[in-house]
Amino acid sequence: MRIGLITADPGHQLLSDTAELLTPRHEVVALDPGGHDPQQDLADPGELADVYLLKARTPRALALARSLERRGAPVVNSAAATALCQDRTAMAELALRAGLPFAPTRTVASLAGLTAEPLPRPVVVKSRHSRRHDLVARVDDAARLRALSADWADEPVVVQDFTPNDGWDHKLWVIAGRVFAALRRSELAAGGRGPSLPLALDALPPGWLDPVRRVGPVFSLGVYGVDLIDAGGGAPLIVDINAFPGVRGQSGAPEALAALALRTAERGRLTAPRT
Repeated sequence: MRIGLITADPGHQLLSDTAELLTPRHEVVALDPGGHDPQQDLADPGELADVYLLKARTPRALALARSLERRGAPVVNSAAATALCQDRTAMAELALRAGLPFAPTRTVASLAGLTAEPLPRPVVVKSRHSRRHDLVARVDDAARLRALSADWADEPVVVQDFTPNDGWDHKLWVIAGRVFAALRRSELAAGGRGPSLPLALDALPPGWLDPVRRVGPVFSLGVYGVDLIDAGGGAPLIVDINAFPGVRGQSGAPEALAALALRTAERGRLTAPRT
């Protein structure tokens, strides 16, 4: 099999460990989406891999994934599913429509527009479009909102009521149905996130795995992450969903990803026409 990695960082721990498992019997090639030219790809498509792992979310990476999909190559996760998880408005709408315990979310055209509204309670403000170094902040009062607007006035944002919690995010990652977990301080907590701490699945409150597993089919994701907080009384609240997260330091994650890649490649060989 030939497995393609769509990434600017093939040395990422999960990818490099997965490649190490695959290379004794299979070929692993990395495609840097930063050098991708969709027009050149059409003119000189080159040899397709049997499957591509989309570990990048930039516009160029999504364009590359779409071009490969049009030629019949399977991509995990698909460009459409990856793009959906970058739009926090669309993410919330789909999750709530599916009955997932997702934080109620509304969209505001710009952060500056939010400053004109009354703020009766603390809220969490996030960039509508998820990306590196985007805006994620707790806002308790108008003064904080004005301070953020100095740098983010034109930023389209989503707004969620702040849910009191213990300051810990439950980080759950899923690869083809296999779940991995860790605890990490919330980025809204004083002092920042800090390192991830081990978390056994049987230490989760009863019922928390059910909505996490449902995210996959709802969002058409084979590799994804779900951030949950305790909304009180042991009830989970989903505050974020990520396509193809890092899943660093999780025993068994590279094996699960390698197996998923090979299964997907085999299905693609049997069903997909190639161009």
